[in-house]
Amino acid sequence: MSPTRLEAFTDAVIAIIMTVMVLELRAPHSPDLSALWPLAPVFLSYLLSFANLGIYWSNHHHIMLVVEKVSGSILLANLLHLFCLSLIPFATVWMGENHGASVPTAAYGIVQLMAGASFYLLEVTIIKKQGADSLLQSVLGTYWKGKLSLLIYLASVPIAFFRPWIDWVIYFAIAFMWLIPDPRFERALAEREKGEA
Repeated sequence: MSPTRLEAFTDAVIAIIMTVMVLELRAPHSPDLSALWPLAPVFLSYLLSFANLGIYWSNHHHIMLVVEKVSGSILLANLLHLFCLSLIPFATVWMGENHGASVPTAAYGIVQLMAGASFYLLEVTIIKKQGADSLLQSVLGTYWKGKLSLLIYLASVPIAFFRPWIDWVIYFAIAFMWLIPDPRFERALAEREKGEA
């Protein structure tokens, strides 16, 4: 299978997940602006999840730029990642509608941990297929940002049972950390194209 087909499928699934999430945003029945205030946690959880899905979509696009051929193991790792992403709408609504209660906030952290771990597995699977000297391995290096995110998500789960609002800060901080574009892929691809010319 070509990487473009896998990327197109992943794009479609992520678009559907985002659509499902936005459909969960319910407009208030009152025309007053004050009616929006109770919806703030729902909107904030939606904003957070939309940003996370956008980050995964962007990073998936970047890694597909360096994949030459898709194997069965890469397909399975990609499907596992999409499954984990498909749980985000449920966790988003549960956390938002319960105004940051402990169990839904911890569940959100678990879903984000699963999504991050499955993306890491996808990258490891691609590197294993392409070899340790692959372009993806050279770009990712030690993958410190990904490993740090996983550790923080893991730590956030028990924190939710004591101070759920701290988890909200943690979740937004991780998303902000990933929103900063990583130019390594573009640089590596430009260097590869220069070498092939």
